[in-house]
Amino acid sequence: MNSTNPFALWRWEALFQNFDSIGAGFLRTLQIAVLALLLSLVIGVFVGILSTAQSWLPRSIARVYVEIFQNIPLVIQIFFMYNGLAMAGLVLSEFTIGVVGVGLYHGAYVGEVVRAGILSMPKGQHEAAYSQGFNYAQTMRYIILPQMVKSILPPLTNQAVNLIKNTSVLAIIAGADLMYAADSYASYSLNYGPAYVIAGLLYFLLCFPLATFSRKYEEKLKKNDSVVVDIPEVME
Repeated sequence: MNSTNPFALWRWEALFQNFDSIGAGFLRTLQIAVLALLLSLVIGVFVGILSTAQSWLPRSIARVYVEIFQNIPLVIQIFFMYNGLAMAGLVLSEFTIGVVGVGLYHGAYVGEVVRAGILSMPKGQHEAAYSQGFNYAQTMRYIILPQMVKSILPPLTNQAVNLIKNTSVLAIIAGADLMYAADSYASYSLNYGPAYVIAGLLYFLLCFPLATFSRKYEEKLKKNDSVVVDIPEVME
C-alpha cells in the first residue's frame, strides 16, 4: 500500500515518469518569457523616450499608458484579452495572449526605468548634442541611450525576473505554461506536493541567475562610483 505522505518516494517516481507535460510547460514558459521580454524592451524604450519629450502630448500619451498598465492587475488584463476581445470578435491564442499581455504590462515598468535613466543623464549631454545639430531622436539614439545602458541594467534585470514569474498567471486561461502543466498534473494525479515543488524549482532556475547577476552588477557599479569619488581625495 502506498504511503499517504504528500512527499512520499512513490509520488516523486510517478512525477518523473510523467514529466513530459511539465517539461513542455517549462519550455513554453521560457518561449513566452523571452518574446514578452523583447516586446517589453521595445515598448519600454519607446515609452521612456516619449516620457522625456519636450512636447506635452507625447509625455501625456506615455503617462496614460504607464498609469493604465501599472494600476490594473495583470490577471484582469489577461482575462480581458482572453474573454473581452473574443466577445468583440478578436480571438487570440493563449500563447499570443501570454506574449502580448505580459509584454504590454511590463513595458510600462520598463518605460519608467528608461525614463529614470534618461533623466539621470547630465543636461550638458543634451545641450552638447543640440549644439552639434542633433535633434531629439538623434540625441536619444546616439548620445543618451548608449550611455545609460549600464546604469539601468540592474533594474531591467529585476523586471525580467518579475516577468518570468508573472507568466504563471497564464494558468488561469489554460496557457499550457509551466504553472498550468504542474497544476493539471497535480489535479489528476493528486501529487500536489512534488508537482508544485518541481514547478517552484524550475521557476527558481530561471530567476535566480538573473537576480544574482543584477545584485552583483549593481554592487560593482556602486564600487566603481565610490572609487571615482575617492580619487580626488587621494590626490589632495
